[in-house]
Amino acid sequence: MLVALGAGCFARPSLAQGPAAFPSKPVQLIVPYPAGGAVDLAARLVAEKLRSEFGQAVVVENRPGANGMVGAAAVARGEPDGHTLLMAPREVFGINPILMPQQAIDAKRDFAYVGVVATGAYVLVVNPALGVNSFAELVALAKTRELTYASFGKGSMAHFNIEALARRLGVKLVHVPYRGAPPAVTAVATGEVALTIATPPAALALMQSGKVKALALGDKRRLPQMSAVPTMAELGFTDDPLLPNFFGLALPAGTPIHIVEKLSTASARAIAAPDIAAKLEASGLVPSPGSPSEMARLVADDLERFGRLTRELDIKPGE
Repeated sequence: MLVALGAGCFARPSLAQGPAAFPSKPVQLIVPYPAGGAVDLAARLVAEKLRSEFGQAVVVENRPGANGMVGAAAVARGEPDGHTLLMAPREVFGINPILMPQQAIDAKRDFAYVGVVATGAYVLVVNPALGVNSFAELVALAKTRELTYASFGKGSMAHFNIEALARRLGVKLVHVPYRGAPPAVTAVATGEVALTIATPPAALALMQSGKVKALALGDKRRLPQMSAVPTMAELGFTDDPLLPNFFGLALPAGTPIHIVEKLSTASARAIAAPDIAAKLEASGLVPSPGSPSEMARLVADDLERFGRLTRELDIKPGE
């Protein structure tokens, strides 16, 4: 009788054990850039909905530095319990680990991916003085003389995207790096360089003032606010060389799968909410919920693609 009672006493707690409740405390959502940018906006919109769904505080913390890698490293080395979360753009996962090995981040091993939240297409813009009115005219001109293009810096999305496009077209473009997207786009508007890529909101403002012309959109569908601009798919590119940016969520590697899946489902619901979707779209972003496995595959593909371009362009890590 005593033995049976003892066995029952031990069995009951064992049956009660299961996945730990999540969240059990405030969730820290780290944005590895200063407040005010597109990724910060997306993070705050998602945090607002997660707060409501979980009944727990979700605190957005901006932790900039080293082009996003300071914040990324803080998450990668965080406790894998789901309470430290990263929202970051494509370059943090697929470019910076290649170009900044000193940060010691392995994008394949250091994160448990939750999923993509939103994507942001790039628009190919040119200075009006170039005298071209279509993508075909730009290509024809580029085959007669070397044109300059502005990037957001060596190894940036603009650098890789425009070089990938030039290789597809069989033309030579001269790279002029700037310190970030705003000065690069301004350089095209003032005529310092011939072309660059820009986010839709930045391009639209300059298009309306006649300072740039938009010739192509790196997306599968046209944007309502610039409906006259054709997509790269319409221009005959089945594999778009102008990759869009994306904002994705990640946790420290080793986070239990039930927590990863719970956050993935909750974040997908958050961006599907009409009010959140409308705010994202107003900022030039497209709600694009993705699964953990889809984001992991995307990052792996990016590391291969950008690694190859880094070698082809002879960009030395740490430059």
